[in-house]
Order: sequence, then C-alpha cells, then structure tokens
Amino acid sequence: MTSTALESFIAQATARSRLQPDPADCVLALAPLMLDLLDQAGTFLEPQHYRSSTTGYTRNLIFDAPDASLSLYSIVWLPGQWTPVHDHGSWGVVGVLEGILEERGYVRLSPDRGADKEIDLARGGTVLLRHGAVTSFVPNPDHIHVTGVAADRPRAVSLHLYGRTMSNFNIYDVGARTRRRIEVAHNES
Repeated sequence: MTSTALESFIAQATARSRLQPDPADCVLALAPLMLDLLDQAGTFLEPQHYRSSTTGYTRNLIFDAPDASLSLYSIVWLPGQWTPVHDHGSWGVVGVLEGILEERGYVRLSPDRGADKEIDLARGGTVLLRHGAVTSFVPNPDHIHVTGVAADRPRAVSLHLYGRTMSNFNIYDVGARTRRRIEVAHNES
C-alpha cells in the first residue's frame, strides 16, 4: 500500500470493526469511511484494479487482512454482467466509483434451519446505486440478492469492504429451492 488515504482507511476500518462486534453497528461505523474513500480513490487505485473480463464481473483484491478479518476489492462490471443469487455470510460496505450498480433483493420466506434445501425466496425490491453511493448489509438475516449492470448501461466499478476474506459465498437456485457454497476467484493486486 503506497497511498496514505488507503492506509488510513484500512487502519480506521480495522479499529472500528473491532470496536463494533454487532454487524449493524459495524456497518454504521464504516459507511462514512467508505464515502470518504470513494473521494480519494484516485490516490490509490492502479490499472490492475480496473481489470475486467468479458466472461463475467471481475473481483480485484486491494487489501486482505493477515488475520482474514477484512478484505477490500474493486469489482468491475461490464454491461450485462451479474452475480448469481447469493448471500455473503458477512457484513459488507459497498461504494460505487463509476456507473450505475443495480441490486435486486430477495426475501427469504422459509425459516433458516441451516439446511441447503427447501429454501423459499421471493423477489424483493431493486436499488440503483450511482457514482458516490454507499450501501451496506449484514449477515443475519441473510442479505440475499443479485448485483450487476444492465446490458444497456455502461461499465460500473465499485469498492467492496467485507468483514472477512471473501473467498466463498452461498449461491441460491430459486427454482430448485436450494443453496450451495462456492469458492470465488479474484485477481491479486
């Protein structure tokens, strides 16, 4: 890390996340930091943080804490690229650097019994996040959603701070009423 802005963000995010063990309090404490980080992104983002692929959205690692307690990614979304329906198993704070990021929520209708089947989801609302917007989520209840960029919109770039190394998450098959854990790749910086 060569940027004072990034170093300061990581130090403050680490301290605040340790002081706030409740995920809702944690994201409340971290969201203003993400807002400030967006304003200073030009001081630390390098060309490798804007890598993209025509095969799917691209996760570019910016920071991963040695104890796996925090991770920060830039995610590049080309037109028409979407995540699967998923949850994170962690709290998170997201800020949009460029474009319009769309989030389509799902509501869990069946109780969470810890099983990976007989999961009933219904479509929820849609949120459009423009440049400078910050949003957050907590893991319980699960924040289940699809995120991406509509095919008729330009590329979007977002910063994602998670309360763990985000190397896996649950994806859902709404029709089959199931979920499964998958490993997710990222580019090293």
